Amino acid sequence: MSSLSFGLPNVNWVSDEQLHLTLRFIGEVDDIQFDEIAQALTEVQLDPFDLVLEGVGTFPPRGTPTVLWVGVEKSEPLLQLRRRVESALHQAGVPPEGRKFSPHITLARLKDAPMSRLGPFLTGNALFKLEPFEIEEFHLFSSKLTPKGAIHTLEQTYSLLD
Repeated sequence: MSSLSFGLPNVNWVSDEQLHLTLRFIGEVDDIQFDEIAQALTEVQLDPFDLVLEGVGTFPPRGTPTVLWVGVEKSEPLLQLRRRVESALHQAGVPPEGRKFSPHITLARLKDAPMSRLGPFLTGNALFKLEPFEIEEFHLFSSKLTPKGAIHTLEQTYSLLD
Protein backbone atom coordinates (compact mmCIF):
# COMPACT_ATOMS: atom_id res chain seq x y z
CA MET A 1 0.00 0.00 0.00
CA SER A 2 3.02 2.19 -0.31
CA SER A 3 1.35 3.56 -3.46
CA LEU A 4 -0.91 5.57 -1.12
CA SER A 5 1.77 6.66 1.35
CA PHE A 6 2.58 10.00 -0.23
CA GLY A 7 0.86 13.22 -1.24
CA LEU A 8 0.09 14.46 2.25
CA PRO A 9 2.81 16.45 4.01
CA ASN A 10 3.38 16.43 7.76
CA VAL A 11 1.66 13.12 8.47
CA ASN A 12 3.02 10.12 10.34
CA TRP A 13 2.82 7.36 7.73
CA VAL A 14 2.64 3.84 9.13
CA SER A 15 5.61 1.79 7.93
CA ASP A 16 4.84 -1.19 5.70
CA GLU A 17 5.92 -3.66 8.39
CA GLN A 18 3.49 -2.11 10.89
CA LEU A 19 0.41 -2.19 8.60
CA HIS A 20 -2.30 -4.49 9.97
CA LEU A 21 -6.03 -5.05 10.29
CA THR A 22 -7.11 -5.31 13.92
CA LEU A 23 -9.66 -8.08 14.49
CA ARG A 24 -9.91 -7.31 18.20
CA PHE A 25 -8.13 -4.89 20.52
CA ILE A 26 -7.52 -6.68 23.82
CA GLY A 27 -5.83 -4.08 26.01
CA GLU A 28 -3.55 -4.62 29.00
CA VAL A 29 -3.30 -8.18 30.33
CA ASP A 30 -0.91 -9.91 32.73
CA ASP A 31 1.38 -12.78 31.68
CA ILE A 32 -1.00 -15.48 32.88
CA GLN A 33 -3.96 -14.10 30.94
CA PHE A 34 -1.73 -13.51 27.92
CA ASP A 35 -0.85 -17.22 27.92
CA GLU A 36 -4.55 -18.11 28.25
CA ILE A 37 -5.39 -15.84 25.30
CA ALA A 38 -2.58 -17.27 23.17
CA GLN A 39 -3.82 -20.80 23.91
CA ALA A 40 -7.52 -19.98 23.34
CA LEU A 41 -6.75 -18.54 19.90
CA THR A 42 -5.31 -21.92 18.80
CA GLU A 43 -8.93 -23.17 18.81
CA VAL A 44 -10.06 -20.67 16.15
CA GLN A 45 -10.73 -22.53 12.93
CA LEU A 46 -11.84 -21.21 9.56
CA ASP A 47 -10.97 -21.97 5.96
CA PRO A 48 -8.64 -19.52 4.22
CA PHE A 49 -10.51 -16.75 2.38
CA ASP A 50 -9.93 -13.86 0.02
CA LEU A 51 -9.98 -10.25 1.14
CA VAL A 52 -10.12 -7.04 -0.90
CA LEU A 53 -8.86 -3.67 0.31
CA GLU A 54 -10.73 -0.73 -1.16
CA GLY A 55 -11.42 2.94 -0.56
CA VAL A 56 -9.85 5.43 1.79
CA GLY A 57 -11.30 7.44 4.63
CA THR A 58 -10.63 9.08 7.97
CA PHE A 59 -11.50 8.70 11.63
CA PRO A 60 -13.31 10.13 13.39
CA PRO A 61 -16.18 10.37 10.92
CA ARG A 62 -17.10 13.82 12.30
CA GLY A 63 -14.80 16.54 13.52
CA THR A 64 -11.10 16.92 12.84
CA PRO A 65 -9.67 13.76 11.24
CA THR A 66 -6.81 12.11 13.13
CA VAL A 67 -6.40 8.83 11.21
CA LEU A 68 -6.22 8.03 7.49
CA TRP A 69 -7.25 4.47 6.61
CA VAL A 70 -7.82 1.99 3.78
CA GLY A 71 -11.12 0.14 3.93
CA VAL A 72 -12.05 -3.51 3.49
CA GLU A 73 -14.66 -4.79 1.05
CA LYS A 74 -17.55 -6.45 2.91
CA SER A 75 -16.46 -10.00 3.77
CA GLU A 76 -18.56 -12.58 5.58
CA PRO A 77 -15.51 -14.82 6.21
CA LEU A 78 -13.71 -11.88 7.84
CA LEU A 79 -16.74 -11.31 10.08
CA GLN A 80 -16.78 -15.03 10.93
CA LEU A 81 -13.10 -14.87 11.86
CA ARG A 82 -13.78 -11.83 14.03
CA ARG A 83 -16.66 -13.62 15.81
CA ARG A 84 -14.55 -16.73 16.42
CA VAL A 85 -11.67 -14.68 17.79
CA GLU A 86 -14.13 -12.83 20.04
CA SER A 87 -15.53 -16.16 21.28
CA ALA A 88 -12.04 -17.51 22.01
CA LEU A 89 -11.17 -14.34 23.92
CA HIS A 90 -14.38 -14.65 25.93
CA GLN A 91 -13.31 -18.20 26.87
CA ALA A 92 -9.99 -16.74 28.04
CA GLY A 93 -11.80 -14.27 30.31
CA VAL A 94 -11.46 -11.16 28.14
CA PRO A 95 -14.56 -8.95 28.43
CA PRO A 96 -16.44 -8.16 25.19
CA GLU A 97 -15.35 -5.13 23.22
CA GLY A 98 -17.79 -2.24 23.29
CA ARG A 99 -16.85 -0.75 19.91
CA LYS A 100 -18.38 -1.79 16.61
CA PHE A 101 -16.00 -3.72 14.36
CA SER A 102 -14.86 -1.38 11.56
CA PRO A 103 -12.30 -3.30 9.51
CA HIS A 104 -9.61 -1.02 8.15
CA ILE A 105 -5.86 -0.59 7.89
CA THR A 106 -4.43 2.61 9.34
CA LEU A 107 -2.17 4.33 6.81
CA ALA A 108 -1.25 7.50 8.69
CA ARG A 109 -1.79 9.67 11.76
CA LEU A 110 -2.87 13.17 10.75
CA LYS A 111 -1.82 15.28 13.74
CA ASP A 112 -0.07 18.00 11.71
CA ALA A 113 -1.53 17.34 8.26
CA PRO A 114 -2.81 20.35 6.31
CA MET A 115 -6.57 19.77 6.08
CA SER A 116 -6.65 21.69 2.78
CA ARG A 117 -4.71 18.77 1.22
CA LEU A 118 -6.78 15.98 2.79
CA GLY A 119 -9.94 16.46 0.69
CA PRO A 120 -8.07 16.27 -2.63
CA PHE A 121 -6.14 13.21 -1.37
CA LEU A 122 -9.36 11.41 -0.43
CA THR A 123 -11.04 12.34 -3.71
CA GLY A 124 -8.01 11.33 -5.76
CA ASN A 125 -7.89 7.91 -4.08
CA ALA A 126 -11.62 7.27 -3.74
CA LEU A 127 -11.51 4.42 -6.28
CA PHE A 128 -8.49 2.73 -4.70
CA LYS A 129 -8.89 -1.06 -4.81
CA LEU A 130 -6.43 -3.92 -4.64
CA GLU A 131 -6.79 -7.35 -6.21
CA PRO A 132 -8.15 -10.04 -3.85
CA PHE A 133 -5.50 -11.73 -1.71
CA GLU A 134 -5.77 -14.84 0.39
CA ILE A 135 -5.90 -14.75 4.17
CA GLU A 136 -4.25 -17.93 5.46
CA GLU A 137 -3.41 -16.87 9.00
CA PHE A 138 -3.99 -14.34 11.72
CA HIS A 139 -1.65 -13.05 14.41
CA LEU A 140 -1.50 -12.04 18.04
CA PHE A 141 0.43 -8.81 18.52
CA SER A 142 1.52 -6.82 21.52
CA SER A 143 1.84 -3.09 21.15
CA LYS A 144 3.69 -0.25 22.76
CA LEU A 145 2.46 3.33 22.41
CA THR A 146 4.98 5.92 21.29
CA PRO A 147 4.55 9.58 20.30
CA LYS A 148 4.51 8.46 16.64
CA GLY A 149 1.89 5.78 17.21
CA ALA A 150 1.88 2.18 18.38
CA ILE A 151 4.75 -0.19 17.66
CA HIS A 152 3.36 -3.69 17.13
CA THR A 153 5.35 -6.84 17.93
CA LEU A 154 4.34 -10.24 16.56
CA GLU A 155 3.76 -12.66 19.45
CA GLN A 156 2.05 -15.65 17.78
CA THR A 157 0.79 -16.76 14.36
CA TYR A 158 -2.33 -18.92 13.88
CA SER A 159 -2.76 -20.78 10.61
CA LEU A 160 -6.13 -21.16 8.90
CA LEU A 161 -4.69 -24.01 6.83
CA ASP A 162 -5.19 -27.60 7.94
